[in-house]
Amino acid sequence: MRLQRKGRKKRPFYHIVVADARAPRDGRFIEKLGVYNPMTVPATIELDREKAYDWLTKGAQPTDTVRAILRFKGVLYKKHLMRGVKKGAMTAEEAETKFGEWVEAKESKVAARKAKAVEEKAEFYAKLSGTPPVIKEEVEEIPPVEVDSEEEGASAEVTEETAEATAEAPAETAEETTEATEETPAEEPAAEAAEEASEEEK
Repeated sequence: MRLQRKGRKKRPFYHIVVADARAPRDGRFIEKLGVYNPMTVPATIELDREKAYDWLTKGAQPTDTVRAILRFKGVLYKKHLMRGVKKGAMTAEEAETKFGEWVEAKESKVAARKAKAVEEKAEFYAKLSGTPPVIKEEVEEIPPVEVDSEEEGASAEVTEETAEATAEAPAETAEETTEATEETPAEEPAAEAAEEASEEEK
């Protein structure tokens, strides 16, 4: 089990094949199991797990890279579970359920990684075009302050005193203004009479 190189120069992708060890790298092969593209982020791997598992049970020897791909896709994990079934450690149904749960968890991780790669690419192109990415600011809600009943009574008394003081202050100012207006007209005629008397004496 090995990789067969395809694609143009500096843009490779590979076929995962089962071939005779004596065959050339890109020559004859027995069966194609999937495709591996390392140029995407994350790498794209399409593999027929059942066929790969069958070839492993028949004694096919994978290369180091193909072994890593089989481990990533869960084929080696399935082989481990089936070995446990043969030894009587678990039933075939339990092994299938465990393998299904593992595959779902792995696929969700890969999907999250793909979504993250798409966001990073969009942010990169946004920086190039000069439009900064939108950052959502989280507004923290201020919790209400708890006030005791005694403090509420004291605050009510303070507000009443301030209201009385404000009501008295305008009244006092109004009285002072009326007194000033009453005093000024009486003083002005007296000053004029004193000036006339001084002129007559002269």
